[in-house]
Amino acid sequence: EPVHGYAIAQKIRSRSGEVLTVETGSLYPALHRLERQKWVKSEWKLTESKQRAKYYRLTALGKKQLSADHQRWLELVRAISAVMNPEVQS
Repeated sequence: EPVHGYAIAQKIRSRSGEVLTVETGSLYPALHRLERQKWVKSEWKLTESKQRAKYYRLTALGKKQLSADHQRWLELVRAISAVMNPEVQS
C-alpha cells in the first residue's frame, strides 16, 4: 500500500525495535534513487490531516529486486555468522 516518507521512517524505527533510524536527509534521496530505478512509484495525496504528501509504493520491479536483495542479505548474514561463530557450524 502507498505510504508517505515520514511513515516509512517510522515503520523502520518501529519494526527495528527503535534500533534503526532514518534521517530525512538520507530517506528522501534514497526514495528518489529508488524511483529513478523504477523500484518505487510515487504520487501526491492528502494525508489524514489534509496536508499534501508524496506517497510511495513498491512496483513489481521493486518487489522482484527486494526479493533478490533479501536472499543476498540472508547469504551475507549466514557468512558473517560462520566467521564470527566458528564453533557453530551448520
